[in-house]
Amino acid sequence: MTVLSETGVSRWIRRFHPSGGARARLVCLPHAGGSATAYFPFSRAAAEAVPDVEVVAVQYPGRQDRRGEPCFDDVGAMADAIADDLRRWADLPLALFGHSMGATVGYEVARRLEVRGTPPLGLFASACRAPSVHRIEYVHQRDDEGLIAALKELSGTDAGVFGDDELLRMVLPAVRGDYTAVETYRHRPGAEPSCPIQVLTGDRDPVTSLADAGAWHAHSTASTAVEVLPGGHFYLHEQLPRVLAVVAARLAEWRPGNPPG
Repeated sequence: MTVLSETGVSRWIRRFHPSGGARARLVCLPHAGGSATAYFPFSRAAAEAVPDVEVVAVQYPGRQDRRGEPCFDDVGAMADAIADDLRRWADLPLALFGHSMGATVGYEVARRLEVRGTPPLGLFASACRAPSVHRIEYVHQRDDEGLIAALKELSGTDAGVFGDDELLRMVLPAVRGDYTAVETYRHRPGAEPSCPIQVLTGDRDPVTSLADAGAWHAHSTASTAVEVLPGGHFYLHEQLPRVLAVVAARLAEWRPGNPPG
């Protein structure tokens, strides 16, 4: 899908439901192995639930319409490229929503936007431990069968993909690249974002403990709040109405001219 903004074609951003009356733009970053279309249901529901917020989604290279491009295997390099592309979308105030790996990438994008003098309204960090919480993991070094097993454990991949061996083998390079990026990521000390952070996590998430989620408090000079919802690592699918309610409430607080929460 080719998407046009006012300043031309965007390699990184996909807009499924344009909003002429939007007062803010929510940039959504997918999980490891995910694509922009993972946020299509989110975007469709938000168009009704939060009509003054336009949802756009990041398309990482190495999948779907960018399948011919090499994958990024470094979070910092990916954040650099996304922050560069977001300049053309800054006609509206931007907020960031990242799920799992997307939250880590979103955090690094927020740091870069801050340095450039255009900090986001805020960051929604979903199903992701804080950047400073490091776990030694080697999923990216597994063979293909081990990588597939990891995807099944988290239940974040469309079940139909597992029944289509050709399709599954096609997406594995992107999955491996993403896992390499997130598992080799190390938080670098430096200025933290000045925007508030809203953390969302499932109460049965096998990879993000409540302590890991709470550690996001160290990564903003503004306020940080944690919302715990029923579900596992991909609680987002079942809890979409509640997530959108949190998004709407926080963006109402974060927009210029509104009182802080």
